[in-house]
Amino acid sequence: MYTYSFEKLKVWQKSRSLVTEIYKITDKFPKEEKYSLTDQIRRSAISVPANLACPVE
Repeated sequence: MYTYSFEKLKVWQKSRSLVTEIYKITDKFPKEEKYSLTDQIRRSAISVPANLACPVE
C-alpha cells in the first residue's frame, strides 16, 4: 500500500485524531444543534487534514 508524503506528517496524523474526537463530542450535542452548530464544527475540523493533504501549486 502506498503512503502519501502528507500521511507522514505528525500534524496531519494529529488532525485526524482531532476529527475523531470532534465527532465524539458533537455527537453528544442536543438535537436542536444537529444541523447547525454541529455541522459547522465538524466541517471545520475536517478541513484541517484536508487542507494539509492538498498539493501546493
